This record gives sequence, C-alpha cells and structure tokens, in this order.
Amino acid sequence: QVQVAESGGGLVQPGGSLRLSCAVCGRIAGTAAMGWYRQAPGKQRELVARITIGGINYVESVKGRFTISRDNAKNTVYLQMNSLKPEDTAVYYCNAGRLSEPVGAYWGQGTQVTVSP
Repeated sequence: QVQVAESGGGLVQPGGSLRLSCAVCGRIAGTAAMGWYRQAPGKQRELVARITIGGINYVESVKGRFTISRDNAKNTVYLQMNSLKPEDTAVYYCNAGRLSEPVGAYWGQGTQVTVSP
C-alpha cells in the first residue's frame, strides 16, 4: 500500500516563499515519477512540476520561480516556491507513480497555498 502525504502549505504575502514537502511511504514498482499538481477554485487541476530519472519539467508560469527536488533516500519530493504571486493560490497535490504513467496513480490529500497581502 502506497501512501502520499504533503506538508508545508500556508498563507504568504506576494513575493514570499514557501517550501512544500511530500513523503511517499510504500514501494512503487518500476521507476517512480513524482510531481506536484495544483487546483485553484473553478479551474482544472494542472501539473506544476514533475521529476523523473529522465529530467524535470515545469509549467511555464512557474519557471524560474519554483524548484522541484527529490531525496531518494527519504523517498521525499520538495517544491521550493519563490516570488509567489496571488495566481499561485491553489490546493497543491503531490503525485507519485510509475515512470510509464502519464499521471501517477497515487495522490496526497492536498495542502492549501494562499498568496495574499
């Protein structure tokens, strides 16, 4: 049984920073891909960043501001978010799964990020 748990959300002013963490407990068969998605009110869930052995990709709107990283020994993935903007406000979800899957099968419960003066 694979469990995914996020932490680190909160309220921050525009221009501020937050760091999200996601711990994956359990074994994922095959090479694991891990990533962060977000969903703002009234909008579809979108991929923010994804990290695999093949590389990293980001949604255009966060390039240069967000950094995804991974600690394989701890089976944990991080999202460092700098220069936050109000439009970054959303529930952020951690996702994990096999490299072969376009979207991983395992989701965390989500953590709220609010960027407001």
